[in-house]
Order: sequence, then C-alpha cells, then structure tokens
Amino acid sequence: MKKRGPIDLSRLRVLPLAERESLTQADEILISPDSRPAKLPSHLTERIVECASSIRSARQRDASVILIYGAHLLRNGAARLVEQLLSNDWVTHLATNGAGTIHDWEYAWFGASTESVRMNVAQGQFGTWDETASNIHMALMVGALEGLGYGQALGRFICEDGATMPTTDELLEAIVRHPEDRWTSARADLLRAMRQQAWSPGRFRLEHRWKHASILAHAWRHQVPLTVHPGIGYDIISNHPVFSGSTIGRAGETDFKLFGGAVEDLDGGVVLSIGSAIMGPQVFEKSLSCVNNLRLQDGREIVRGLKTYVVDLQDGGGWNWADGEPPKTNPAYYLRFCKSYSRMGGKMHYLQCDNTTFVHNLLHQLAAP
Repeated sequence: MKKRGPIDLSRLRVLPLAERESLTQADEILISPDSRPAKLPSHLTERIVECASSIRSARQRDASVILIYGAHLLRNGAARLVEQLLSNDWVTHLATNGAGTIHDWEYAWFGASTESVRMNVAQGQFGTWDETASNIHMALMVGALEGLGYGQALGRFICEDGATMPTTDELLEAIVRHPEDRWTSARADLLRAMRQQAWSPGRFRLEHRWKHASILAHAWRHQVPLTVHPGIGYDIISNHPVFSGSTIGRAGETDFKLFGGAVEDLDGGVVLSIGSAIMGPQVFEKSLSCVNNLRLQDGREIVRGLKTYVVDLQDGGGWNWADGEPPKTNPAYYLRFCKSYSRMGGKMHYLQCDNTTFVHNLLHQLAAP
C-alpha cells in the first residue's frame, strides 16, 4: 500500500467571507442587559441566587472569579451581558476555546458568523475563509513580539482596529543578531508570513464596526485577562495557507500560564464553566495541579474553598452530582464536564440550563441591592 505524506496546505483555495452564507447576525442575537431574563424553575433560581452570593463573597476577599465559556455563549448573544460582569468587577478572568475567538472576531469585523458545516465540508469550503484565518494569525504573530497571548493579542487587534508590523529587514536583523532570544521564533513566524502573504510593514488598519458584539474587545477594554486554549487542527484557522501551529501553540502556552495566575488566587473563589464540555475541565484540572505543585514546593497549602458552577443543557447523565462521583458502571461517569470539576476540591454544582439564560439571571441577581 502506498504511503502518503502530509497534505500541502499552501495549495488551499480560500475565499472571502463575503461569499459565505453566514447563519447568524451580530445585531440580531445580542441580548440587552436591561431586558428581563427568562424565568427559571425555582430550584435553578435558588442555585443562581447562591452563585451570586458566592461571587460577592469571593470579590470581597479579592479571590478570583473565573468564567470559562464555550463558543455557544457568544453565538447566543451574551457579549453585552458578559461586559456587564466585567465592568462591575464580578468576573476577574475569562477563558475560552479557539472557536470562541473565531466567532468573536467574525462578529466584531464582519457582523456575522457561523456556517453550514455539512454543506461546506462536502464542497471543500468549510472554514476556508481568507480574512478570518489571516487576520487572527496576524494579530497573534504581532502580539507575540510583545509577549501577548492569544486572548490579549486578538482583543487588542479588535479594539485598536489592526496592528503595526515591523519591516522584514528589522525582523531578519533581530533574528541574526539574537538567535537565542526568547522572541526569535515569533519573529521568524511573522517574517515567513509577511513574505508568503505579502503583508506590508507599517500600520495595517482594519475597522471593527461591531466591537460591542465582542467579548475579546470588552475584556481588553476593561483590562480583564481573557485566555484562549486552542487545539492544533481544531479550528477553521487551520484551513488556510497562513496556518502556523507554532504561532497558535506559542499563544496558547502564554495563555495557559496566565490562566494559572488566576487559579493561584482561587482560594475562596468561584469557577463558572458555561458550555465548555471539553476545554474547560481539561485545562482547569491541569492548571490546578500545576498551582498545587508549586504551592507544596513552597510549603503552602493547596487551593481550598473554591466553588464551581457547571452549566450545560445536558441532563448530567441523570446523576445527582451533589452525591459525589458516580461509579464507572454508570454512563454519567464519562461526562467529563461534570466528573473533572467534581474532583477539583471545594463544592461543585451542576445546573442544567441554557447558557445565556443562566448568565442573564446571574447578572440580574448580582445587580440586585
């Protein structure tokens, strides 16, 4: 049998976003913070009231309140709700996956996002959108030269309507002069992209008319860290000749370390995991282990007293997670978004609830006198 080598992504035919049929429009999905939230069953309302109280207590002691979210929270129109949580200092750290930033950037610049996966995969067009991949890569590559991770680099790119690039000669000179410098690989990635994509040095301006629909932009404006935890090949920005695994990996590495800083301050704090079935629990358990490792080396106690609220539409496997972890013979044991958080110490609550309805109700509870 003939063995095939890797495919050549440089040959991919990419298309402008204007040619895509986008399924969601930013101005149609956004929820006003001043609107009345949907009414919930009493048991969920009681849990949200308790969650709000936990957040108030955490902020009074200057503990972290971390909001980990999946892309659907943004796609369901929660950007302005999240902005209110940031502006009132209720949330101190945000974390999402790569998809959460792709839809975010597309809303911010294009005012629309989301495509038919089934139809576009069959046509070889799923994710092959020129502006999305090229601009996100540009933001990450330029941001890396200043030590910015994925979330902060892209948030700044949106808020500042573009980026400023050095000349290729400046990059090459810095690489030759300082080959072992920590920024050398980042310079090399940008140099290669500028040559391959014909990016010009100097100011690249790209107006983002829908900044109000961007959680990334709100986080950058309020100077609240937003970390992104991507996977290589997970996201549509891989479907483009500009794709650079080293760029994405470098940005993700920076953000994983930054996320650990928020976990370090979680004693008596709160974790909100909303619609993040895989990334959230996977990243959180590794980060908490790293923080506890460093604390124990320093003769300190491990992180204690945290409360975790996990929100998803699934029924939790029909298991009451307040009773602890189910046995391996129960299918609920294999629900990672519940099981991992239940093992992290403190108290874990699972709420079967629509993500935006939860955030909307939580915001109103926090705003109540």
